[in-house]
Formats: sequence, structure tokens, C-alpha cells
Amino acid sequence: GLVDESASKLSYEEFARQFLSELDYTNEMQNLKAVYESSLDPNAPYMKQRVVLPQVFEELCTDQVITMSYLPGRKFEEETKRQLSLLGIDTKKSFHSIVKESSGNVTNAEEGERKDEVAISSSSPSQTLALSTKQPARMWKAKLTSIMRNVVSVDFLFSVVRFSRRIALLSQSATVKWIQLASSLSIVPVGWKTWADERQNDILQSMTLDWTEDAVHTLLDVHGYQILNQGLFNADPHPGNILVDFPTEAGKKATIGLIDYGQCKQLTPDERVKIARLILSIAEKESDEEIATKFRTLGIKTKNDSTRFLADFGRLMFGRFESKHLDHSWHKELHKEDRVLYFPKELSMVYRTALLLRGLAMSLQYNPSVGELWRDHALEAIRKHG
Repeated sequence: GLVDESASKLSYEEFARQFLSELDYTNEMQNLKAVYESSLDPNAPYMKQRVVLPQVFEELCTDQVITMSYLPGRKFEEETKRQLSLLGIDTKKSFHSIVKESSGNVTNAEEGERKDEVAISSSSPSQTLALSTKQPARMWKAKLTSIMRNVVSVDFLFSVVRFSRRIALLSQSATVKWIQLASSLSIVPVGWKTWADERQNDILQSMTLDWTEDAVHTLLDVHGYQILNQGLFNADPHPGNILVDFPTEAGKKATIGLIDYGQCKQLTPDERVKIARLILSIAEKESDEEIATKFRTLGIKTKNDSTRFLADFGRLMFGRFESKHLDHSWHKELHKEDRVLYFPKELSMVYRTALLLRGLAMSLQYNPSVGELWRDHALEAIRKHG
């Protein structure tokens, strides 16, 4: 793998410390209180983005109980699955499956080419002649599919998924409206009217799909602020710890609630500046040498100290997901290039946070660059503490 066993052990120890801290209710209360108070700052992104945190009532807290204000709303995970299901999208499929299906099964094409080569080498002359006439077509198909995978971006594939989703919604909406109009003239069967009434409610609910991209950007923005500006952040922002409360009035933005601050990580100003410089380097698409230098400043150690390895690893962590990242041979080459001997513990939980939020985004068919979305926060951290 990319990470050496000894480096993995250090990361596991950091994760273990974080997981054990979740059992310390006094620590969680203090974390939540600090983040809640920072959220009241009008210059912070919370109020602007309609993001709220529960308020702690210290006088009612003990080392076994945390008393806080109630936040209404559905869990982000439940709300997302419900809305995607309304449009017939299989919520059990992974991001990788969606992209692979959209870009074509390259592996099968390449496997077919390899099988032909084996068959030709072991066949009789007459069989070889018959097989060799099929080989150019297979090779052409494999090469074309490989080229398409490299040329067509993940963003384009996701946009196709979102466009198809929107078309399905509009088509169903038009059908429902036509049936409702026709039913008023008594020219459609009663069963059709019942179906349309049931789908009408679904369509009204699924209109909230428009908030997904905005919600993803909001979550990344707020957590980028926590990491780089405040230095105290929730390292466990999975969808179960995020609430969504939709307003009853049309035109108003949904409110996002953030809960469960048991797994928080505190960064020093110096650590934040070093991380900010790495993120900024990736956001501004600097050279391999520049990115690798910023990574080395954080203290990462690799077996061969490969500049290309460090730059690609950094982009994989905080950059935009690219089509080549679906290619097994790309990862294989990266593994051959170098391996991590020591991974900075202060970066472990930052990376985990970015990974969780980007995974959430990709499940919704969005491909954000964490570096680009955290760029302004990185600049502010460097300005204040650099």
C-alpha cells in the first residue's frame, strides 16, 4: 500500500486517542461550547450559511450527561436517501459503481484483449488466423474506451447523472399535471388519478433535491473554517451527525444542524499554517516540487522521498477526483514509486474529515475540490499566523 506498517500504526494510535475521547463527556461539552460560541461570530460562515449547533447548558451537565438545546430536522443520510429514491436512484450503489457504469467497463474490454492474446499463442495456425481477425476490433474498442475514460472527466459524468435525474423529475411532473387536468374532465380512469395524487406529493418533496450541491459546499466551507481558522474541529462529520431542517415557507433555505462533538481535534497555529500552505498549493495547482515541499514541511517521511509521489498523494487527498484515479494501473504505479514511513498525526484527522465530506459529496454525484473550497480559509490562516 501507500503507507508503511509503522506509519499505519502511528495513524491508528491517533485514531484510537480520538475514539476514546468520544467517551469523555466533559471534554465533549467543552468542545461543543467552544464551537457553538465561535458560530455566533457574524464573520464566521455559520449564520451566512444557515448552519446551527446546539447550545450547551453547563449547569445541567455532568461527567455522564450533556444537556443541550434541541435541533429539529432529519438526518442528512436519511433525507438524501429518501430524495434519491423518489427518482428511482439505487441508493445502495457506491460512488465507484456509478462512475464505472457511466464511463464504461474498461476492465472487461482490456481483459477481453488479454484473453485473445493468450488464445492466439496457444491455438493452431488455422485457429490463430480466425482469432486474429477479431483481435483488431477488440483492441480498438479497448483503446477507445481507455481514451474516453481519460478524456471524459468525472465532473462530466456526474453532470450527466444529475441531468438524467432532472429529466426524470420533469417528465413525471408533466405526466402528473396532465392526468390531474384530464381527471377534472372525467376522461381518465380513477386508478390514474390515484397514481397522480400519490406522485404529486413525491414530486413536491423531491424538488428539494436542488439543495444538495449547496449543502455539500456549506458543509465543506464550515469544516474548513473550523480546521484552519478556529483550529478546533469535528473529525467525525458523517451524515448521521448532520441534520437538515427544511422550512415550510417556499423560497427559504434549509437549515443544517451539526451535532456530536465527541471526536474533536485541536490544532496549534503553526500546524494550521503548514496545513494551509499544503492545501493552498493544491488549490492553486502548483508544480509537483511546490506541493511536495509543502508536504515535507509537515514532517511526512517516505522511503524514496519521491517528489512525484508526494505531489500525487497530496492531490489525491485534497484535490478533485480525476478519471485516472479509477484506473488500477495508476494506483499500482504510485505504489511502486514510493511508500509512506511516517504520516503527520496532525494531518490524519484533517484528512479523515475531508475524506468523509468528499465521500458524502460523491454519493450525491458532486466532485468538489476540497483544496479549492478551503482556499480562502487557508489564506486567512496564513495571514493571521504565518
